[in-house]
Amino acid sequence: MPAGVSWPRYLRMFGASVLSMFAGAEVVHQYYRPDLTIPEIPPKPGELKTELLGFKAREEAAATAQRQ
Repeated sequence: MPAGVSWPRYLRMFGASVLSMFAGAEVVHQYYRPDLTIPEIPPKPGELKTELLGFKAREEAAATAQRQ
């Protein structure tokens, strides 16, 4: 018995923790929306700019909603 609990309970807890980890990673991936394109020429050091694309899209949608 690992950690002093029965095997079925241990496996359920392990499965729940793994699923929770995968769900959290997916939420972060959807929020930050990484740019997965591969550029032809790699950028020089200091040239690489990153943006929060998910945040930018929501910000633009809110701005257009306020204009209307």
